[in-house]
Amino acid sequence: MKEFIYGRNPVYEALRAKRRQFYQLLVSETAKEKGRLAEIIQMAQAQRVKVLRAPRTRMDKIAMNSQGVALEVSSYPYHHVADILDRAEARGEAPFVLILDTLQDPQNFGTLLRTAESVGAHGVVIPLARTAEITASVVNASSGASEHLLIAQANLVQAIGLLKEAGAWIIGLEGSEQAQSPEAIRLDGAIGIVVGSEGKGMRPLVRKSCDLLMKLPMQGEIESLNAAVAGSVALYLAYMARNKN
Repeated sequence: MKEFIYGRNPVYEALRAKRRQFYQLLVSETAKEKGRLAEIIQMAQAQRVKVLRAPRTRMDKIAMNSQGVALEVSSYPYHHVADILDRAEARGEAPFVLILDTLQDPQNFGTLLRTAESVGAHGVVIPLARTAEITASVVNASSGASEHLLIAQANLVQAIGLLKEAGAWIIGLEGSEQAQSPEAIRLDGAIGIVVGSEGKGMRPLVRKSCDLLMKLPMQGEIESLNAAVAGSVALYLAYMARNKN
């Protein structure tokens, strides 16, 4: 299945990652070949991707915020949980995995992927159904980070079992009274951080599979942070704990 990735950073990162097949690069007729766009065109030509100039009307049909460039690519190459664990082993690091339980909003999904990639997470696990998938809008929201991440689609309870077998502690993020503060939880070892859906949080079986529950301390009037913000804060807390020395 073919689709268009759009936006200068997402297209650039897709070409840099070289994880998909590339069919053609569309560049707006009015776009000037300089800066990041010039780099994109050079990369496409070096990889023997056909570069075509397209009228703005065609670019707008792909996306209203295409930034004058769109890359036709093959579908997203999902991986397996074992691949994520293999990446951690190859780096000589304790597994660091983000688990997203039925997240629905593409913007939240993309934001969390961008954060996960920036803090060095070895991969992301999402459910097989009832969840946002890696679409062009998610790639755009992640600013292309999705193209460098290992993302697995799996039964989350089974995936959590595999992570536990590899020595990971599974930490579910929620604001319940049972949840502990970050100071009470070790975040510097092998961990999987679970972020639930925007409205209902974690599903019961996924929540039950967690070893620990963690809540972020807050002092303001708002009761909770949204999934993308809370998940990003948790990922950075783990990143800081893993890089103290």
